[in-house]
Amino acid sequence: QVQLVESGGGLVQAGGSLRLSCAASRNILNFNVMGWYRQAPGTQRELVATITDGVILKYTDSVKGRFTISRDNAKNTVYLQMNSLKPEDTALYYCNARHRIWGSEYWGEGTLVTVSS
Repeated sequence: QVQLVESGGGLVQAGGSLRLSCAASRNILNFNVMGWYRQAPGTQRELVATITDGVILKYTDSVKGRFTISRDNAKNTVYLQMNSLKPEDTALYYCNARHRIWGSEYWGEGTLVTVSS
């Protein structure tokens, strides 16, 4: 019923930047917590960043100072700005949303980020 569609992935050189987008099929004000996860080949999915109530930002240590999560309520979209990319950032990046009232979680299909050395 709720669809999250990621975009913006691609191939970049180390030190480059990408901005990922997650477009929701419903008003994202319905979701109190939204975030980005990633999964590299042979690894488990890990949390990258979250934004709670539009103002509380959290990041995993490996991306602090390089990545920024934000949301645009008017566009029902969450973004992940990724700067100073490293080869170890290479992964499939997934968008996640948690419903404000019911606590239900939704996932996108992922967008691939590849960082070359």
